Amino acid sequence: MYAAVANTVSLFGVSLPSALIVPAFLFVITVVVFFHELGHFAVARYFGVKVDVFSIGFGREIVGFYDRKGTRWKFSWLPLGGYVKFSGDIDPSSRSDPEALKKMDAAARAGSLHFKPLYQRALVAAAGPLANFVLAIAIFTIAFTFSTHQVTTDQQPIEPPVVAGFTKDSTAEAAGIQIGDVIRSIDGKPINRFTDLQKMVTESGGRQLRIGIDRSGQPLEIVAAPRVIEITDEAGNKSSAMRLGLVPGFKPLSLPDAFVNAADRTWFIIERTVGYLGNLVIGHASTHELSGPLGIAKAAGDFAADGFIALLNLTAYISVAVGFANLLPIPVLDGGHLLYYGFEAILGRPLGERAQEVGFRLGLAFVLFLMLLTTFNDLVRFNLF
Repeated sequence: MYAAVANTVSLFGVSLPSALIVPAFLFVITVVVFFHELGHFAVARYFGVKVDVFSIGFGREIVGFYDRKGTRWKFSWLPLGGYVKFSGDIDPSSRSDPEALKKMDAAARAGSLHFKPLYQRALVAAAGPLANFVLAIAIFTIAFTFSTHQVTTDQQPIEPPVVAGFTKDSTAEAAGIQIGDVIRSIDGKPINRFTDLQKMVTESGGRQLRIGIDRSGQPLEIVAAPRVIEITDEAGNKSSAMRLGLVPGFKPLSLPDAFVNAADRTWFIIERTVGYLGNLVIGHASTHELSGPLGIAKAAGDFAADGFIALLNLTAYISVAVGFANLLPIPVLDGGHLLYYGFEAILGRPLGERAQEVGFRLGLAFVLFLMLLTTFNDLVRFNLF
């Protein structure tokens, strides 16, 4: 569900490039939701389940079409998620319609998910989140293979150092250095690697430096003075350092190394999310850190401003969040279906209709509460409330 997606977006710092927000937000949500629902759809089709609707978004249909097997593929007005509706479902949450099931003939039952073996129903439920994890690994693999920005600690900086970006309030950028410039010298001394540049900047004492660069084959010299900035390490320890504000370019990884790093990055995000939820339960984390729809939109706009690879990276993070959130044992989510199937496996029969209905209402109430909470957090954080 979309509200659960927002819970991990607070990991990103954001600015507000307004022209990019709407298209970037729609791109991220559409890609993530499409692959999630495609996972459900593909496994259901494999087991012979009839799919009535494949929808990106909720509410009134904008545009759609029927495929050869009678599935209605459509885009709807409210881009806060999506759903696949199977034969015999009463609504997009895949609750069954008992009356409709009773009236089904043998042929209709053969195409209904609700009459499939337990293991097949469980695989269909799990396929959406798994598709999100696969999508994230694929995106990270592409990013690690083609991006010259640092996306993993295993990457090595390009030598001689190539400028790939700038930090906030960069004195080098203010002096006229541009992305793509190659740093060749500092005060006439040759620079072969980024560590050489860091050493000379650190020893400069903040004085102006003559920076020799190569810009598209043309030698230039630019004068810039480093400034002292505050650095916070992973343990929360603060220190000061002299910096020009340059972000170096990095060598892309080979495809096998990129795939391994992509799988590691996906697992790291899951571990971090589990850790956050654990700290939330024991009171070591705050719900104020959660971000909602506005946070996702704002992050999407910011990442889009940094380029398509950056936006893809955000899409991968959101995809992992969607996959993980939907595995939580909350009725109306995929994890809720898996929870019910677990009870069915233990009891030898499905839970009673009353128990399932109560669970569904509680789950829906929780998801709606979470969406309101995260949206309120966004309004407060952006000084809109």
